[in-house]
Amino acid sequence: MSSIKLKGSTSGDVTITVPAQAGTNTVTIPAASGNLPLSNLVHVTNRPNVKPIVINGDMQISTRGTSITGITGTSYNSLDRIALDLSDNGTWTQTQSTDVPAGQGFASSLKMDCTTADAAVAAGTYHLLRYKIEGRDCQLFKKGTSSAEYITIAFWIKSNKTGTFTTEIFDSVGSDRTISQTFTIDSADTWEKKVLSFIGDTSGAQPNTSALGLSFNIWMTGGSTFTGGTLQTAWGAKTDNERADTSVNIADSTSNEYYLTGLQIEVGEYTASTLPPFQHETVQDSQMRCARYCQKTSSANNNFVGRGFSSDGGGRGATLIDTPCPMRAGPTITTSSASTFKFAIGTTGSGNGTGFIVKGYFSQAGMNNGQGFNGNQNFVVWLDISASGLSDGAFTRGVSNGDSFVQLEAEL
Repeated sequence: MSSIKLKGSTSGDVTITVPAQAGTNTVTIPAASGNLPLSNLVHVTNRPNVKPIVINGDMQISTRGTSITGITGTSYNSLDRIALDLSDNGTWTQTQSTDVPAGQGFASSLKMDCTTADAAVAAGTYHLLRYKIEGRDCQLFKKGTSSAEYITIAFWIKSNKTGTFTTEIFDSVGSDRTISQTFTIDSADTWEKKVLSFIGDTSGAQPNTSALGLSFNIWMTGGSTFTGGTLQTAWGAKTDNERADTSVNIADSTSNEYYLTGLQIEVGEYTASTLPPFQHETVQDSQMRCARYCQKTSSANNNFVGRGFSSDGGGRGATLIDTPCPMRAGPTITTSSASTFKFAIGTTGSGNGTGFIVKGYFSQAGMNNGQGFNGNQNFVVWLDISASGLSDGAFTRGVSNGDSFVQLEAEL
């Protein structure tokens, strides 16, 4: 154990005792006279039972697949919860990589690999990674109040391209508001940790709903439309040409790549030496939190998909698929072709799917394509498929006919 003794102004002393354990114990004394803020007493340790603000910041979950190729536009790709905003800046592959900073407890990173170069940066070019947070999860920042909190963003990054890049907080609620800071990648092909603190915003309260609140953006390239002015380093109304100050064209060679992991957002003002440690979640917890936004069920040949029944003289089969948790909103449903599904009656007999009649879902409140959908309820996906070879009114099992998948998305 170690301790710090503070002399009282009248009589008596105050002793602060710090547990003897690994980590950095820091007390920062203000240079001027005044009180010692409690926030300046920082013991760097884990915070049990506290969920990290960022979901999948350690890049462990890749619901859509471990590698997505041919990326040329804005989309969610391999790594859950990390969106890519991309326009006129080459073609990319996103991969879940095992290249990670040594000794930090990470097993995965997001890798972006340029597969088709774009040597010129047009005025409207942009390339940024975005982490988006629901309005109700932004309440802890106290944005739009006189008590607005500092927000700190931290991450590990690595690239063969060195230079200046930008981190931005973007509030698209009501009148758009932004604030930005630059960071540099100093050494090629070397993991570097970046910590950036942003003052709180006393304007622009966040909605206490499941709609989009704040976006946290890492700009890797920006054209003059976004970089032509003076970087907006204080909160204010969005001015496009003041959003980024990025000197690098990340897509100027097919040799270019960059990696990201350990994405972390904290309430409060921190530096690299005072930042609380990254909060690692179990894979089960992280996967369930990701499933609020994206779920995918994949089945190899003859595997069970869902329960169901047949109708229309055996020419139609329905499969009901339970979801593991509530989603943020009524999802968009994407599936493999109808021919990848078939229906089994008992242990024998089958009817192959020939075309979709309905793709929808229902909850306790309503049925079919989200009528009365409540994001706080689990729901069932309904696949209504034209089929052949079934008995009318039979209870069936939906199974895969080759590789099949059902993907549900309720992303911000």
